[in-house]
Amino acid sequence: MKMAGSHTEAGGPETQSGEPLLGSYFVAAYPPFSQWTVAALDQYRHLLTQPSPLPKPVPLGLYVHIPFCTERCQYCYYLSYAGKTRNQIDAYLDALLAELAVYAQQPLLAGRMVDFVYLGGGTPSLLSPGRVVRLLRGLAQSFSWQAAREVTFECAPQTVNLPKLRELREAGVTRLSLGVQQLDDDVLARNGRSHSVRDVERAYAEIRQVAFDVVNIDLMVGMVGESDESVHRSLDRVVEWAPENVTIYQLEIPPNTPLYRAVGDRTLDGTLPSWEVKRGRLHQAFARLEAAGYTLRSAYTAVRDIDRHRFLYMEEQYRGSDLLGIGVSSFSYLNGVHQQNLAAFEPYMRSLRAGTLPLGRAYVLNDEERVVREFVLGLKLGRVEQAYFRDKFGVQVDRRFAEPLSRLSAEGWLTIDPTAITLTRQGLLRVDRMIPSFYLPAHRGVPYG
Repeated sequence: MKMAGSHTEAGGPETQSGEPLLGSYFVAAYPPFSQWTVAALDQYRHLLTQPSPLPKPVPLGLYVHIPFCTERCQYCYYLSYAGKTRNQIDAYLDALLAELAVYAQQPLLAGRMVDFVYLGGGTPSLLSPGRVVRLLRGLAQSFSWQAAREVTFECAPQTVNLPKLRELREAGVTRLSLGVQQLDDDVLARNGRSHSVRDVERAYAEIRQVAFDVVNIDLMVGMVGESDESVHRSLDRVVEWAPENVTIYQLEIPPNTPLYRAVGDRTLDGTLPSWEVKRGRLHQAFARLEAAGYTLRSAYTAVRDIDRHRFLYMEEQYRGSDLLGIGVSSFSYLNGVHQQNLAAFEPYMRSLRAGTLPLGRAYVLNDEERVVREFVLGLKLGRVEQAYFRDKFGVQVDRRFAEPLSRLSAEGWLTIDPTAITLTRQGLLRVDRMIPSFYLPAHRGVPYG
C-alpha cells in the first residue's frame, strides 16, 4: 500500500457497463496530483521552518521508497529501476539518509517521534542484509521509531532469506508484506512476475520462522490469463497459511505500464477480465476470507484479529495523520500540505549532493479541501463517523455531501444514518470510482496524475 498513484480518465476498450478497461482508478490523494505545482513549493519550505501550531501534533508516519527491482511487472506503475549497480544503490541509500537528516533539523519536525513506518518500492528486499541494516539503523538515527506502533517492510518472494529476515526483525520491523499476487505459475509469468509458486512457498515458510507481529500477503484479481479457478485456488492456499493480514487489489492498467502498451499494440499474452468480472472475483474472495474468520478493515484489507492486526500506514493516512516521504518521487503530507519529491533518479541524487531537499511539486489545501480529503479517504475504510467530522471540522457530512450521498445510496453503494456513512459490499468493491463524486467542482474531470 504505497502513496504513488497514476489515476487517469483513460479511454480505449470498454466493458458492457461502459467502464474503460484501461486506466487507473485507485485514489491515493486529494486534490488530484495534476493540481500540484512547483509554485507551491515555497509555502511548503516555509511550513518546514515553523514549529507545529498544534498543541499535540497528529501521528507522524515515515515512508521510505526503495526503487530497485530485478525487472518491472507488466502492470506496475510505481517508479522503479532494474539493473542499477551496487555503487548506485549504495549512493541512493546515502541520499535517503541525508534527506531524512535534513528533515530532522526542520522546526516543524524536530523532536517528533515516528508512529508508523513503511519501506516500499520497488523491491526493498532486493537489498542485501548488510544494506538493510545500514539503512534501518541510519534512518533511526534521525527519527527514533522505538515507540513506533508499526514498521512495515515489503518483500518479494525470490529475495527473501532467513539472514535478511532476522536482520529485519532485529532492526525493528514488525509487519512484513509479501507480494504474491496469485499462486499460479502461468498467471505469474504472463504478468511479468519474476517469482514462482515454489518461491512463495519457500519464502512464507522462512518468514514464519521469524516472529513478526503481522505478516501480510498481497494478492490481486484481474491479472492477465487468470480464471475463477486460479483465483479461488490461490486464495484457498493463502487461507490455509492463515497470515494475519490479506490485501487484495483489483488490477488496473495505467498508461505508463508495459501492460497498457501490450494492449495497444496487441501483443497481450492472454485475456484481461472485465471490471464486472474483477469485482465479482473480489466479492467472492472477501466472502471466502470472512468464512475463514477474517474481518474486512478496508476496501482492500482483511485481518484475522480486528483489535490486534491493524494496518496503521493506511488507516492513519486516511484519518489525516502527517506522513513524511523520502526517496525519489515520494509523497509527503504535513499539516495540510502535499509535496512530491523529484520523480527522476539523477535529479533527485543531484539535489541531495548539493545539500538541498529534492522537492518536486506541492499543494496547500484550504479548510474545505481538507474536509473533502479526509472524507473521501475515510470512505476507503468502509465507514465514516459523523461525530469525527463535527468534532474536528465543525461539519455535518451528511448535509455537506447530501447530493452525492443521496445518489449513491439510491445505487445501493452506501447507507446513511445519524452516526455514520457506511459502504455496502457493492460500494466497497467500487469505492475508488465512487470517490470523485465528492470532489469540489474545480477538481472534477481534471487529469489525476
